[in-house]
Amino acid sequence: MKESFIVRLAEEKDHQAILAIYRPFITETAITFEYDVPGRPEFSNKIQSTLEGFPWLVCELGNEVVGYAYASKHRDRAAYQWSTESSVYVRPGLHKKGIGRALYAVLFEILGMQGFVNVYAGITLPNAKSEKFHEAIGFRIVGVYPGIGYKLGSWYSVKWMELALSGRQTEPAVPIPFSELRNTEKCSSALGRVFR
Repeated sequence: MKESFIVRLAEEKDHQAILAIYRPFITETAITFEYDVPGRPEFSNKIQSTLEGFPWLVCELGNEVVGYAYASKHRDRAAYQWSTESSVYVRPGLHKKGIGRALYAVLFEILGMQGFVNVYAGITLPNAKSEKFHEAIGFRIVGVYPGIGYKLGSWYSVKWMELALSGRQTEPAVPIPFSELRNTEKCSSALGRVFR
């Protein structure tokens, strides 16, 4: 029997588990361009401030956090406000179990409710697994920034991929901050679902 897991909002009690998943990506890879592992208070502040505008989700398997995903602002200028960036991390050894796909499904459903139109993912190259994963859920390549980041003694390129959440309309409504949506029945219906 396949194990089931739940996608829900990140809570204060999850911050240490989320940081434990993120830590090896910082210290051992260029998947993230962050150099230093943030302290618990700094990381908790990042999660809390993100939750004002965007969802930050965790995937729980057997009462244990095994992955997380969140969205963030794409750029600061007003014309970019309908676009967001997404990030997803799954504990090593638990890939190809549907965890990342479930996290993104819920994340994108909520982002659509908020009124976002585009989601972008920046993938440090080489990372064939992430490229294939994003392609499989509908992202398309929009470009590559060659040699844009330096980490662990090497220069890395970043491939940018895009997913359209909805059509581009004339006079779109301003996206709703997540803090205004999170306690609604509509948002609650997207969270806490069981995936298999």
